[in-house]
Amino acid sequence: MLSLVTVVDDDESVRESLPDLLRQFGFAAEAFSSAEEFLGSDMVGRTNCLLLDIAMPGMSGPEVQQELTRRRQMIPIVFITASGDRSLRPRLLAGGAVECLFKPFSEAALLEALESALRRPDAPPDGAT
Repeated sequence: MLSLVTVVDDDESVRESLPDLLRQFGFAAEAFSSAEEFLGSDMVGRTNCLLLDIAMPGMSGPEVQQELTRRRQMIPIVFITASGDRSLRPRLLAGGAVECLFKPFSEAALLEALESALRRPDAPPDGAT
């Protein structure tokens, strides 16, 4: 079974392009336009890795991370952001994120972050529920 990588980003172009790229990499992919939409879906328990925008209307990416921790959903998170604030990265990694990629990021950087996330011992196994 393919690893499911879920994209949560309020930018429509990201939600349209990233899942296509993820499928080319050999992953299953889902996309959501908001944190609330993702958290209310049945994809939470099936997601093997989360590509999560930091700044979105409603809940922010770091708030989603806190909510998943509260729910004891240990999903590896790769944050993605258009912000140029490089001081975010160390704080997010200290909070348990696998990586923080600054848009525009390369396909190689994305694939490396995903592979790292999916190798983590706390990553849910493929097809986990």
